[in-house]
Amino acid sequence: MADILPLINIPLPPDGRKEFYVPCPRCDNGRDKHLNINLQRDVFRCPRCGFNGGIFDLYAEYTQIPRGNVKRELERLLGGAGNADAKPGGHIVVPQSVPAPVQECALAPIDVRHAVYLSLLRNLSLAGDHRQNLQSRGLTNDVIDRHGYKTTPVFGFTALAKMLMAEGLTLDGVPGFYHNEAGQWAFVQEQRGILIPVRDIQGRIQGLQIRRDNVSKRKYRWISSSGRLNGCRCEGWTHFVGPIRERILLIEGPLKADVVYHLTGQSLLAVPGVNALLHLENALKLLRESGVDLIDTAFDMDFMNNWYVQNGYSQLTALLVKLGFRYRTKVWDPEYNGLDDYLWQSCLKRGLAPA
Repeated sequence: MADILPLINIPLPPDGRKEFYVPCPRCDNGRDKHLNINLQRDVFRCPRCGFNGGIFDLYAEYTQIPRGNVKRELERLLGGAGNADAKPGGHIVVPQSVPAPVQECALAPIDVRHAVYLSLLRNLSLAGDHRQNLQSRGLTNDVIDRHGYKTTPVFGFTALAKMLMAEGLTLDGVPGFYHNEAGQWAFVQEQRGILIPVRDIQGRIQGLQIRRDNVSKRKYRWISSSGRLNGCRCEGWTHFVGPIRERILLIEGPLKADVVYHLTGQSLLAVPGVNALLHLENALKLLRESGVDLIDTAFDMDFMNNWYVQNGYSQLTALLVKLGFRYRTKVWDPEYNGLDDYLWQSCLKRGLAPA
């Protein structure tokens, strides 16, 4: 991967990192950076649109050369299969040492992840400023405690893992846990923020998101231990809140879904991003089988003038039609981008804020 990146004008990170982000050629508009490139494993993946693969896939995307022709093209550029160190013009490419891939664990079953995350959250606390942040969104203390939001830990990363294992829990394949340099299980150290449980239709915690403090970009991230010894990568799971009904709301963001459910009582399915639809189809199939017929989409109002969001919305509606759903599009006062903000401010103005 490190050898072909210069050929497609992607600079290597100057600080020697083995994992970094660049703009995704399929879904980013040039300012955002969602395509993760892993130099240790020679792979890439965009969590938003699902674009992923290896060296040949990346080269084919950037050059628009058919993937079946990439190997021959690279051999030509690098001077042939028998002289891969030579470039046209006599320049020599100094081979870079490629470290052995870090061994990762396969993703654990949902029941294992749920048990670990449930116990982890019980052993963490919620900081006062984070509670105030959640209250400012319209959530009551009872709702906050019931959903299990917590503040990211700032120490005791190995102690947390030992505590969970002492309860008989297995950490293999649970994103966020890995073996540190001492060979001990540990929980990842993340930037301070609010941990948000992301649950499936049965209420089980599939993974954890973090809403990071004091950042303007990529505010929401997944808790993952990808790239670490015996770590595990997370996936873009959907989040469901409320009972299964004939009509549900489809929204962007697990925390936003929790707020809207608390303010309206309507059941919601949330995707982690408007273009992160990889797990959505399976979730929708389960809901269809359970009797859900009508989907009200409620993406942020910027979808009306943001081509990137519109592209994701078009893919979404095509999927809904394919699965046999009826759907409608909810709109509201564009002064409030998110439905959660609009509903909460409406409650405040009318003096109807829930206790």
